[in-house]
Amino acid sequence: VSFITFAGQDNVPAYAAYLAGVLEAGGFAPEDITITPFEDTAFLVARYHGKDPGAKPIVIGGHMDVVPALKSSWQRDPFTAVIENGFIFGRGSADNKFGTSTMIATLLWLKSEGFQPKRDIVLALSGDEETLQATTAVLAEQLKDSELYLNSDAGGANLGDDGKPIVYGMQAAEKTYADFEVSFTNAGGHSSRPSADNAIYHLAQAIDRIAAYHFPTQTTELTIAYFREAGKLTAGEDGAVMRRYAENPADPDAIAYLTSKPEYVGQLGTTCVATMLQGGHAKNALPQSAMVNVNCRVFPGVTIESVKATLEQVISDPAARVNVLLKPVPSDASPLRDDVMQALRKAVDLVAPGLPIVPVMSAGATDSLYFRNIGVPSYGVGGLFMHPRDNFSHGLNERVPVGALDPAILQWYSLLHSLAR
Repeated sequence: VSFITFAGQDNVPAYAAYLAGVLEAGGFAPEDITITPFEDTAFLVARYHGKDPGAKPIVIGGHMDVVPALKSSWQRDPFTAVIENGFIFGRGSADNKFGTSTMIATLLWLKSEGFQPKRDIVLALSGDEETLQATTAVLAEQLKDSELYLNSDAGGANLGDDGKPIVYGMQAAEKTYADFEVSFTNAGGHSSRPSADNAIYHLAQAIDRIAAYHFPTQTTELTIAYFREAGKLTAGEDGAVMRRYAENPADPDAIAYLTSKPEYVGQLGTTCVATMLQGGHAKNALPQSAMVNVNCRVFPGVTIESVKATLEQVISDPAARVNVLLKPVPSDASPLRDDVMQALRKAVDLVAPGLPIVPVMSAGATDSLYFRNIGVPSYGVGGLFMHPRDNFSHGLNERVPVGALDPAILQWYSLLHSLAR
């Protein structure tokens, strides 16, 4: 947590060097660890050699970077790990240094026991997952001949109010990440001569319209299965509505209820939300420009072009310019392989015997999408068990339960014993 690894701080290489030192101290040969500088970040690859050089490797992955955090807004220093009330607080504690740490701890455990897998196990840690994912694209290309990719940055179980796990979600698909820049420009002028034709006013009206709009709900076999199975195990009104929606995805009351819940809304269709704002150039001048970034998580099968067209229609202002930023990367769902499902079943049973496992679609983007896009089956099998109300990834006071660490390591240990043999 103390490594401040958000973009622009140039600390990912230092964090990678620290992790490399931990791996070497745990038995990895220096030549089996590679840190590759990449612009102002870096990525790390460590290889645990198997007995059969002809067997395709298993990649276990996550990311070293985090999103920014303002110390003035947090109750504690976001870059000092604080253990309090059974939680580890700090930026990146959940996303994704929990996953990175538990994977490395597992590899060191295997090394200490002299474990010899059949196939190589490759640890692949990206350095800019939270921004451009350029290092992820390079890693995926380098490892495109792998058997599968196991992602520590997705998957896990929700805990109920009684502290017991309800259901384990295994990420088998995810939505496409896309940013749209909505902008307005004016000639500007002196602020003593205001006009209704004001870029900030136009932008404010556009934001209001975007905020009021909801994309149509959509389903896949995977999302329906999630609501049906998770609904059986979720107490109270949440569970009842989830089951009702699974039976009738057109139920308007169920849709309204689930879209009001942050933990479910991303499973119902494409979502778009304003995330950054910029406007004007001087306090005493009419604005010459105003811009908002609209971040969209696009449902599988929906094109970026159709989302852009919808935003333009919703904004309904000929002065608006809507531009797609960068190049969104789509990916198809991964097949539910029997070997992966059986290995995960065995691993989860060590932590929570009989806990239902449901394939899920991630609403957020992870490194898995680049591996799926290049043809490597990818699965989010992180071992974090946590109540949704405690999930503050990307937000203030991010934290993970201290008690989640050992079970996550045990889960990884079992998965690698099953899948790398």
